[in-house]
Amino acid sequence: MPSIGFIGVGNMGGPMARNLMKAGHAVTVFDPSAENAKALASAGAKQAASLVELAAASDVVVSMLPSGRELRVAYLDNDGVVAHAKAGALLIDCSTTDVDSARAVAEAAKKRGLQFLDAPVSGGVAGAEAATLTFMAGGDDAAVEAARPILMAMGKNVVHTGASGSGQAAKICNNLILGISMIGVCEAFVLAEQLGLSAEKLFAVSSTSSGQCWSLTSYCPAPGPVPAAPSNRGYQPGFAAKMMLKDLRLATDAAEKHNKAIELGDLAKRLYERFVQDGSGNLDFSAIIQTIRQR
Repeated sequence: MPSIGFIGVGNMGGPMARNLMKAGHAVTVFDPSAENAKALASAGAKQAASLVELAAASDVVVSMLPSGRELRVAYLDNDGVVAHAKAGALLIDCSTTDVDSARAVAEAAKKRGLQFLDAPVSGGVAGAEAATLTFMAGGDDAAVEAARPILMAMGKNVVHTGASGSGQAAKICNNLILGISMIGVCEAFVLAEQLGLSAEKLFAVSSTSSGQCWSLTSYCPAPGPVPAAPSNRGYQPGFAAKMMLKDLRLATDAAEKHNKAIELGDLAKRLYERFVQDGSGNLDFSAIIQTIRQR
Protein backbone atom coordinates (compact mmCIF):
# COMPACT_ATOMS: atom_id res chain seq x y z
CA MET A 1 0.00 0.00 0.00
CA PRO A 2 1.29 3.50 -0.73
CA SER A 3 2.38 5.61 2.20
CA ILE A 4 0.23 8.71 2.60
CA GLY A 5 1.02 12.17 3.90
CA PHE A 6 -2.00 14.19 5.06
CA ILE A 7 -1.82 17.97 5.44
CA GLY A 8 -4.54 19.61 7.51
CA VAL A 9 -6.18 17.24 9.97
CA GLY A 10 -8.89 19.40 11.50
CA ASN A 11 -12.65 18.88 11.46
CA MET A 12 -12.67 17.44 7.94
CA GLY A 13 -9.11 16.25 7.40
CA GLY A 14 -8.88 14.46 10.74
CA PRO A 15 -11.69 11.95 10.06
CA MET A 16 -10.50 11.51 6.48
CA ALA A 17 -6.99 10.64 7.65
CA ARG A 18 -8.42 8.21 10.21
CA ASN A 19 -10.35 6.42 7.48
CA LEU A 20 -7.15 6.02 5.47
CA MET A 21 -5.54 4.48 8.52
CA LYS A 22 -8.52 2.15 8.95
CA ALA A 23 -7.99 1.05 5.35
CA GLY A 24 -4.45 -0.02 6.25
CA HIS A 25 -2.38 2.90 4.98
CA ALA A 26 0.64 4.22 6.85
CA VAL A 27 -0.23 7.90 7.33
CA THR A 28 2.07 10.81 8.18
CA VAL A 29 0.32 14.02 9.22
CA PHE A 30 1.19 17.70 9.38
CA ASP A 31 -0.97 20.50 10.72
CA PRO A 32 -0.10 24.00 11.98
CA SER A 33 -2.22 23.09 14.99
CA ALA A 34 -0.10 20.82 17.15
CA GLU A 35 -3.27 19.67 18.92
CA ASN A 36 -4.81 18.40 15.68
CA ALA A 37 -1.63 16.57 14.68
CA LYS A 38 -1.18 15.01 18.13
CA ALA A 39 -4.74 13.67 18.05
CA LEU A 40 -3.90 11.72 14.89
CA ALA A 41 -0.54 10.66 16.26
CA SER A 42 -2.26 9.18 19.29
CA ALA A 43 -4.38 7.11 16.88
CA GLY A 44 -1.31 5.68 15.17
CA ALA A 45 -0.23 8.24 12.58
CA LYS A 46 3.31 9.57 12.33
CA GLN A 47 3.58 13.30 13.03
CA ALA A 48 5.86 15.19 10.64
CA ALA A 49 7.76 18.23 11.88
CA SER A 50 7.53 19.96 8.50
CA LEU A 51 6.07 19.75 5.01
CA VAL A 52 9.52 18.80 3.74
CA GLU A 53 9.59 15.78 6.04
CA LEU A 54 6.04 14.78 5.11
CA ALA A 55 6.62 15.10 1.36
CA ALA A 56 9.85 13.13 1.43
CA ALA A 57 8.17 10.25 3.31
CA SER A 58 5.00 9.94 1.21
CA ASP A 59 4.03 8.21 -2.03
CA VAL A 60 0.76 10.13 -1.97
CA VAL A 61 0.04 13.53 -0.40
CA VAL A 62 -3.53 14.50 0.50
CA SER A 63 -4.46 17.95 1.77
CA MET A 64 -7.50 19.63 3.32
CA LEU A 65 -6.76 23.35 3.68
CA PRO A 66 -8.80 26.50 4.36
CA SER A 67 -8.28 28.38 1.09
CA GLY A 68 -6.23 28.89 -2.04
CA ARG A 69 -3.71 30.97 -0.14
CA GLU A 70 -2.81 28.09 2.16
CA LEU A 71 -2.81 25.73 -0.81
CA ARG A 72 -0.22 27.82 -2.65
CA VAL A 73 1.96 28.08 0.47
CA ALA A 74 1.82 24.36 1.23
CA TYR A 75 2.56 23.25 -2.32
CA LEU A 76 4.48 26.03 -4.05
CA ASP A 77 6.82 27.51 -1.41
CA ASN A 78 10.48 26.54 -1.51
CA ASP A 79 9.83 24.38 1.55
CA GLY A 80 6.58 23.05 0.13
CA VAL A 81 5.32 19.78 -1.24
CA VAL A 82 6.04 20.19 -4.95
CA ALA A 83 9.71 20.99 -4.39
CA HIS A 84 10.29 18.04 -2.06
CA ALA A 85 7.88 15.31 -3.16
CA LYS A 86 9.14 11.89 -4.19
CA ALA A 87 9.63 11.34 -7.92
CA GLY A 88 6.30 10.33 -9.44
CA ALA A 89 4.30 11.17 -6.31
CA LEU A 90 0.54 11.63 -6.50
CA LEU A 91 -0.77 14.87 -4.97
CA ILE A 92 -4.47 15.19 -4.08
CA ASP A 93 -5.93 18.42 -2.74
CA CYS A 94 -9.38 18.05 -1.20
CA SER A 95 -9.74 21.69 -0.13
CA THR A 96 -12.25 24.09 -1.63
CA THR A 97 -10.25 26.85 -3.34
CA ASP A 98 -10.36 29.20 -6.28
CA VAL A 99 -9.83 27.57 -9.65
CA ASP A 100 -6.69 29.59 -10.44
CA SER A 101 -4.86 28.33 -7.34
CA ALA A 102 -5.67 24.72 -8.21
CA ARG A 103 -4.40 25.19 -11.75
CA ALA A 104 -1.22 26.92 -10.54
CA VAL A 105 -0.37 23.93 -8.34
CA ALA A 106 -1.22 21.50 -11.14
CA GLU A 107 1.14 23.29 -13.52
CA ALA A 108 3.99 23.36 -11.00
CA ALA A 109 3.49 19.67 -10.23
CA LYS A 110 3.50 18.78 -13.93
CA LYS A 111 6.85 20.52 -14.43
CA ARG A 112 8.32 18.21 -11.78
CA GLY A 113 6.72 15.10 -13.25
CA LEU A 114 4.18 14.81 -10.43
CA GLN A 115 0.49 13.97 -10.71
CA PHE A 116 -1.95 16.45 -9.13
CA LEU A 117 -5.71 16.39 -8.62
CA ASP A 118 -8.00 19.07 -7.29
CA ALA A 119 -10.61 16.91 -5.58
CA PRO A 120 -12.88 18.96 -3.31
CA VAL A 121 -15.56 17.12 -1.39
CA SER A 122 -19.26 17.21 -0.63
CA GLY A 123 -20.72 15.62 2.48
CA GLY A 124 -19.50 17.73 5.39
CA VAL A 125 -18.10 16.52 8.67
CA ALA A 126 -20.66 13.71 8.91
CA GLY A 127 -19.58 12.43 5.50
CA ALA A 128 -15.92 12.66 6.45
CA GLU A 129 -16.53 10.65 9.60
CA ALA A 130 -18.67 8.01 7.87
CA ALA A 131 -16.42 7.80 4.77
CA THR A 132 -19.36 8.72 2.52
CA LEU A 133 -17.90 11.80 0.84
CA THR A 134 -18.30 12.60 -2.84
CA PHE A 135 -15.09 13.74 -4.55
CA MET A 136 -15.10 16.05 -7.58
CA ALA A 137 -11.78 15.22 -9.22
CA GLY A 138 -10.10 17.51 -11.73
CA GLY A 139 -7.03 16.17 -13.52
CA ASP A 140 -5.98 13.68 -16.16
CA ASP A 141 -7.38 10.17 -16.44
CA ALA A 142 -4.28 8.42 -15.10
CA ALA A 143 -4.17 10.56 -11.96
CA VAL A 144 -7.85 10.00 -11.25
CA GLU A 145 -7.54 6.23 -11.60
CA ALA A 146 -4.42 6.18 -9.41
CA ALA A 147 -6.26 8.21 -6.78
CA ARG A 148 -9.55 6.33 -6.92
CA PRO A 149 -8.71 3.57 -4.35
CA ILE A 150 -7.43 6.19 -1.92
CA LEU A 151 -10.44 8.44 -2.36
CA MET A 152 -12.83 5.50 -2.01
CA ALA A 153 -11.31 4.75 1.40
CA MET A 154 -12.63 8.16 2.44
CA GLY A 155 -15.85 8.34 0.45
CA LYS A 156 -18.43 6.58 -1.66
CA ASN A 157 -18.32 8.43 -4.96
CA VAL A 158 -15.64 9.86 -7.26
CA VAL A 159 -16.73 12.00 -10.20
CA HIS A 160 -14.05 12.84 -12.77
CA THR A 161 -15.08 16.37 -13.69
CA GLY A 162 -12.45 17.03 -16.37
CA ALA A 163 -9.10 18.82 -16.53
CA SER A 164 -7.25 20.49 -13.66
CA GLY A 165 -9.39 23.10 -11.95
CA SER A 166 -12.68 21.50 -12.96
CA GLY A 167 -13.10 19.85 -9.57
CA GLN A 168 -13.05 23.28 -7.94
CA ALA A 169 -15.41 24.63 -10.60
CA ALA A 170 -17.87 21.82 -9.83
CA LYS A 171 -17.66 22.43 -6.08
CA ILE A 172 -18.19 26.18 -6.44
CA CYS A 173 -21.21 25.69 -8.70
CA ASN A 174 -22.69 22.95 -6.51
CA ASN A 175 -22.46 25.08 -3.39
CA LEU A 176 -23.90 28.05 -5.22
CA ILE A 177 -27.00 25.91 -5.76
CA LEU A 178 -26.92 24.78 -2.13
CA GLY A 179 -26.60 28.26 -0.64
CA ILE A 180 -29.42 29.66 -2.75
CA SER A 181 -31.75 26.70 -2.21
CA MET A 182 -31.24 26.72 1.57
CA ILE A 183 -32.39 30.34 1.78
CA GLY A 184 -35.49 29.50 -0.29
CA VAL A 185 -36.33 26.56 1.96
CA CYS A 186 -35.84 28.70 5.08
CA GLU A 187 -38.14 31.42 3.74
CA ALA A 188 -40.82 28.84 2.94
CA PHE A 189 -40.78 27.38 6.46
CA VAL A 190 -40.89 30.84 8.06
CA LEU A 191 -43.83 31.82 5.84
CA ALA A 192 -45.57 28.54 6.74
CA GLU A 193 -45.23 29.43 10.43
CA GLN A 194 -46.86 32.80 9.81
CA LEU A 195 -49.71 31.13 7.92
CA GLY A 196 -50.35 28.57 10.66
CA LEU A 197 -48.96 25.60 8.70
CA SER A 198 -46.78 23.24 10.71
CA ALA A 199 -43.25 22.37 9.63
CA GLU A 200 -44.21 18.70 9.54
CA LYS A 201 -47.13 19.30 7.16
CA LEU A 202 -45.10 21.53 4.83
CA PHE A 203 -42.37 18.90 4.80
CA ALA A 204 -44.88 16.14 4.03
CA VAL A 205 -46.10 18.10 1.01
CA SER A 206 -42.88 19.60 -0.35
CA SER A 207 -40.68 16.53 0.15
CA THR A 208 -42.97 14.58 -2.17
CA SER A 209 -43.76 17.28 -4.71
CA SER A 210 -42.16 20.02 -6.79
CA GLY A 211 -40.47 21.75 -3.83
CA GLN A 212 -38.28 18.72 -3.17
CA CYS A 213 -34.52 19.44 -2.87
CA TRP A 214 -31.56 18.33 -0.76
CA SER A 215 -31.79 21.39 1.52
CA LEU A 216 -35.30 20.26 2.40
CA THR A 217 -35.20 16.48 2.51
CA SER A 218 -31.70 15.85 3.90
CA TYR A 219 -30.98 19.06 5.82
CA CYS A 220 -34.32 20.59 6.75
CA PRO A 221 -33.63 23.91 8.56
CA ALA A 222 -36.80 23.64 10.65
CA PRO A 223 -36.50 21.35 13.68
CA GLY A 224 -38.54 18.17 13.57
CA PRO A 225 -39.00 16.71 10.09
CA VAL A 226 -35.44 15.41 9.51
CA PRO A 227 -34.05 14.01 12.79
CA ALA A 228 -30.42 13.90 11.60
CA ALA A 229 -30.41 17.55 10.45
CA PRO A 230 -28.40 20.18 12.40
CA SER A 231 -31.68 21.95 13.19
CA ASN A 232 -32.35 19.17 15.72
CA ARG A 233 -29.06 19.61 17.56
CA GLY A 234 -28.97 23.36 18.09
CA TYR A 235 -27.52 23.99 14.62
CA GLN A 236 -24.16 22.52 15.51
CA PRO A 237 -22.38 22.55 12.18
CA GLY A 238 -22.13 19.87 9.66
CA PHE A 239 -21.19 22.74 7.35
CA ALA A 240 -20.54 26.05 9.08
CA ALA A 241 -22.09 29.28 7.81
CA LYS A 242 -18.66 30.89 7.47
CA MET A 243 -17.66 28.09 5.09
CA MET A 244 -20.80 28.60 3.02
CA LEU A 245 -19.95 32.29 2.83
CA LYS A 246 -16.45 31.41 1.64
CA ASP A 247 -17.85 29.24 -1.15
CA LEU A 248 -20.41 31.84 -2.22
CA ARG A 249 -17.63 34.40 -2.42
CA LEU A 250 -15.64 32.04 -4.61
CA ALA A 251 -18.66 31.70 -6.89
CA THR A 252 -19.37 35.42 -7.14
CA ASP A 253 -15.67 36.21 -7.64
CA ALA A 254 -15.50 33.66 -10.46
CA ALA A 255 -18.65 35.08 -12.05
CA GLU A 256 -17.25 38.61 -11.89
CA LYS A 257 -13.98 37.48 -13.45
CA HIS A 258 -15.89 35.98 -16.36
CA ASN A 259 -18.35 38.89 -16.64
CA LYS A 260 -21.36 36.78 -15.75
CA ALA A 261 -24.13 38.07 -13.51
CA ILE A 262 -25.38 35.65 -10.86
CA GLU A 263 -27.97 37.77 -9.09
CA LEU A 264 -29.36 35.13 -6.71
CA GLY A 265 -25.81 34.06 -5.85
CA ASP A 266 -24.86 37.63 -5.04
CA LEU A 267 -27.96 38.04 -2.86
CA ALA A 268 -27.25 34.76 -1.05
CA LYS A 269 -23.69 35.91 -0.41
CA ARG A 270 -24.89 39.19 1.09
CA LEU A 271 -27.39 37.39 3.35
CA TYR A 272 -24.69 35.05 4.64
CA GLU A 273 -22.31 37.98 5.11
CA ARG A 274 -24.85 39.59 7.47
CA PHE A 275 -25.40 36.28 9.25
CA VAL A 276 -21.67 35.77 9.83
CA GLN A 277 -21.10 39.40 10.79
CA ASP A 278 -23.80 39.01 13.46
CA GLY A 279 -21.62 36.35 15.11
CA SER A 280 -23.24 33.20 13.74
CA GLY A 281 -20.42 32.03 11.49
CA ASN A 282 -19.73 28.90 13.53
CA LEU A 283 -23.34 27.72 13.41
CA ASP A 284 -24.51 25.43 10.64
CA PHE A 285 -25.41 27.31 7.48
CA SER A 286 -29.04 26.16 7.82
CA ALA A 287 -29.27 28.28 10.99
CA ILE A 288 -29.83 31.29 8.73
CA ILE A 289 -33.50 30.44 9.20
CA GLN A 290 -33.19 32.16 12.59
CA THR A 291 -32.24 35.46 10.96
CA ILE A 292 -34.95 35.09 8.32
CA ARG A 293 -37.49 34.45 11.08
CA GLN A 294 -36.37 37.53 13.02
CA ARG A 295 -36.50 39.75 9.94
